[in-house]
Amino acid sequence: MPQAGEPASHVPPRDLARLALLGALVGLPAGLVAFAFIGLVHELESWLWDDLPVLLGADAPPWYLVLALPVLGGLLVHLARMLPGDGGASPIHGLHLGGAPRPRDAWGVALAAVATLPFGMVLGPEAPLIALGAIVGTWVTSWARMTDQGRTVVATAGSGAAMSTLFGGPLVAGLMLLEGGVGAGALVIPLLVPALVSAAVAYTLVTGLGSWAGLPVGGLAMPGLPEYETVLVRDVVVAVLVGVLAAVVARFVRRAATSLAGLEPRLGRGPLLLLGGLAVGVLALVADALGADPQEVLFSGQSSIPDLVASGSVAAVLVVLVAKVLAYAVSLGAGFRGGPIFPAIFMGVAFASFAVVTVDLSPTVAIAVGAGAGMAAMTRMVVSPVLFAALLVGRPGLDAVPVAVIATVAAWLGSAVLDHRDLLGRRRADADEAATAAAPAGTALPVPAPSVPAPGALEPGVPEPGVPEPGVPRPAAAAGAELTPDPPAAGERP
Repeated sequence: MPQAGEPASHVPPRDLARLALLGALVGLPAGLVAFAFIGLVHELESWLWDDLPVLLGADAPPWYLVLALPVLGGLLVHLARMLPGDGGASPIHGLHLGGAPRPRDAWGVALAAVATLPFGMVLGPEAPLIALGAIVGTWVTSWARMTDQGRTVVATAGSGAAMSTLFGGPLVAGLMLLEGGVGAGALVIPLLVPALVSAAVAYTLVTGLGSWAGLPVGGLAMPGLPEYETVLVRDVVVAVLVGVLAAVVARFVRRAATSLAGLEPRLGRGPLLLLGGLAVGVLALVADALGADPQEVLFSGQSSIPDLVASGSVAAVLVVLVAKVLAYAVSLGAGFRGGPIFPAIFMGVAFASFAVVTVDLSPTVAIAVGAGAGMAAMTRMVVSPVLFAALLVGRPGLDAVPVAVIATVAAWLGSAVLDHRDLLGRRRADADEAATAAAPAGTALPVPAPSVPAPGALEPGVPEPGVPEPGVPRPAAAAGAELTPDPPAAGERP
């Protein structure tokens, strides 16, 4: 780790080599855990929604099963969250990268996710995989003597290995970790080396090694997409619109989920989870009554994207979109455990699907545009959504990547504008409250300071550095930065 007086970006080569070797050691077990977790979720989902209806004598899940399974999932999540670790971090605030979790939290994280994902809740597997990978990294290297920062690096390497098996290789995993660690500055590059090594080792589980063909993990690319040949002005306009809409709806989902989560102190965790599961089941049944497929409303949505872009009906896409967005907000806010990325991607593709129906937009570029815009709006990342969109459309969509870039940037800028407006509104509200509120009992009004400036203070009329003049808006907050009001000045009410 860097010593006092060394540049922040310098890590001794011996320490970096040691961490890289530990990352390689972590990669294989973290990848195996991720593969086992994804396989378990897939098998349980298949049994609950395909095999169980057949045992009940139905060709498709009957209405009572659509209601009962999400509610049962809510009950199981409530029980899992009683274990150490609270079932992992809440998905409302996005992905949580970094940190060294406790190995004893593994059962709570795994059981809460298994009770969420296959039971129909609208969340993805990425957040539990990141947490489980970090726990594996911490546990496998528990024998090694490291500083707290070193353990965080190794835990991040475990997360990178788990993400590699889900996102189709070490590139997306590495870029997500890079964008998530921008705040670390130049130091993030050497600290990412163990994560990249771990992700590469884990991905050999998919690619195979030598004569071993690897494990049967499904790829991200959507099958059967037509080749996208040339960029049209119409496609660029659609990309901008989809990006802006994704930013607006992502903001709505976050606010609705936050408001719902605020009910937990009054209702209790268990009732809120049960009511959340019931609400998701009801939304799926309402969509079914309106002619949509309830299976497209449930789950994270990745497997339903090809059917969505091939729908051919504006009404069907609209019904699925509205129900999915509401179920997404409920799943985020009611206390379930999962990731926010894949439902956001489905949401973005749904917006682009309107153009597929109305203006004959290519489904290939629709998927690329929707994936980039949806992921950027929910994660506030820029490069990772573009790469992920390129992986989704594969070789037929190579020429669609520039359009996906435009959609991603539009979503990021739209989110930044909304953040900026929200920040200014909160500052005005704080100022109004401070100006009109009475002083608390037992306090005195602040005594005006002497007019003589302190040594080093600014002269009257000289603006403070970094503070804009009245009427000049402040710059927008950086993407992904936490929006907090400025600390109150002396004598002001917080």
